[in-house]
Amino acid sequence: MNNNTHEIIIFANGCFWCTEAVFESLKGVLSVMPGYTGGSTGSLQAAPTYEQVCTGSTGHAEAIKIEYDPSKIKFSDLLTVFFATHDPTTLNRQGADVGTQYRSGIFYSNDEQKQESLAFIKKLNEEGPRVVTEVTPLADFYPAEEYHRKYYQNNSDAPYCQVMISPKLKKLNERFSQLLKESE
Repeated sequence: MNNNTHEIIIFANGCFWCTEAVFESLKGVLSVMPGYTGGSTGSLQAAPTYEQVCTGSTGHAEAIKIEYDPSKIKFSDLLTVFFATHDPTTLNRQGADVGTQYRSGIFYSNDEQKQESLAFIKKLNEEGPRVVTEVTPLADFYPAEEYHRKYYQNNSDAPYCQVMISPKLKKLNERFSQLLKESE
């Protein structure tokens, strides 16, 4: 799926239902896949299940794998949205979601992404509270079960979506309207 004009980045920043909805809205983003990365399931099973990841025992984080076109959206814009739509200063927690599976992380696919991520974090650290976002090489990524995919799109009337995701999308629209697909 990746070719010379497309790049891959994996972001972990809390519940993947929320982050999928946010990043699917951005121009230049070709696909967003919720899943799990950054841990291990041992020798018994290659792909972790949602239930296993929720225990916190696998070391995996809920994450999204983004394929994007850098000619249509800059990596710095993806980083800006990433850091603006979660709390990167709280270790292993996003709101009421607690555990290593909700940690903040960037799993880069090339050295440019790594360097730009580290520089972005350095600047944030100079401006405010210390960022705890991990920056590590792209790890094995396991797509989430089918019912997690396009969760907001398929369940936008659900209470969780109304309370958690809709406000994030409203904030995204207010702060980053120039990056949204509708503005292409």
